[in-house]
Amino acid sequence: MNKAPSSEAGDADPSSSDSKPDPENGNSAGPNSPTGADERAGVSWTARLGQRLAALPTNTIGALWILQAAFLFTIMSTLIKLAGSDLSVFQILAVRQAVMVLIVAPRIIRGLPTSLATKRPDLQVARIVFATTAMLCGFTAIIELPLADVTALSFSKTFFLTIFAIFFLGETVGIHRWGATIVGFLGVLLMLRPEGDGFIDPFALLAIIGAACAGLVMVILRILTKTDSPTTILTYQAVFVGLIMAGPAIYTWKAPSLEEWGLLIMIGVVSWAAQMSNIKAFRAGEATAIASLDYTRLLYATIIGALVFSQWPSVETLIGAGIIIAASMYTVRREAVRGRQLARAAEGRGYNN
Repeated sequence: MNKAPSSEAGDADPSSSDSKPDPENGNSAGPNSPTGADERAGVSWTARLGQRLAALPTNTIGALWILQAAFLFTIMSTLIKLAGSDLSVFQILAVRQAVMVLIVAPRIIRGLPTSLATKRPDLQVARIVFATTAMLCGFTAIIELPLADVTALSFSKTFFLTIFAIFFLGETVGIHRWGATIVGFLGVLLMLRPEGDGFIDPFALLAIIGAACAGLVMVILRILTKTDSPTTILTYQAVFVGLIMAGPAIYTWKAPSLEEWGLLIMIGVVSWAAQMSNIKAFRAGEATAIASLDYTRLLYATIIGALVFSQWPSVETLIGAGIIIAASMYTVRREAVRGRQLARAAEGRGYNN
């Protein structure tokens, strides 16, 4: 993938007068320049861009994908927060899933009936339940909390993943990862800011529950990717999460305005694009090289939260977020040192709400 594509200059006639440089007219593309060859061959600018991107190192490509994913996930959260000011989280989630099902329908239909064949129906059911819980809790927290707060709290799923991997995957965790996990949870506790009477914001707790369920989903995906195809995994979540949400959505349904319909549809489209970008990022690059770039979501969330919702993160939020991010990055680094990965497949590593 790091090998540059072959030039098409050899197909052109180097003696042609059209290929000579003309500095006076601003044409500096010579007969052997890639630009001149592409122009003579009629190659579009998109094809030339694709060739240049394909020539980049794989980790650079992965970094570009994950930066795009981080931005899209923040846009998704922004749209959810805007729609949630007047619509229920059940309605938002149901329409989101419906839009995503329509997008992936061709792939699902092509795989029928084998795309419904699973060797672990118990794990598929568990994944659907935990994924639904993660999204319900996470989306509710997005609507009720400042974007920067809920984004930082969502990063705690790394620590839950470490704990769940011990019980469900039989992983051995050393003192370094245990230390990073404890420090990370101290950052979470700082962000929760319990008062003297022990009161903690219930929506912040929902964000933590959502992160824990997301960690469980990632553990389940580690096991499922050994037995079931990516299409099967995609089909079960895309279809059944929507079906679960259908009942509550109908009960709480409020006729959306034209603007709100636009928001709901965009939530589905952007969610799909963000998840695909995340998956492609970890397919292209090494997790240890690009994972830290996912934390740019906090920067995006802080800027958008301030500009769109006039919500600035508190000092405690920034300090707690810094502790969580540092501990998460250390955990990923220890995974690399020990020769392990956070997931066995790109589909599992790329999971996000």
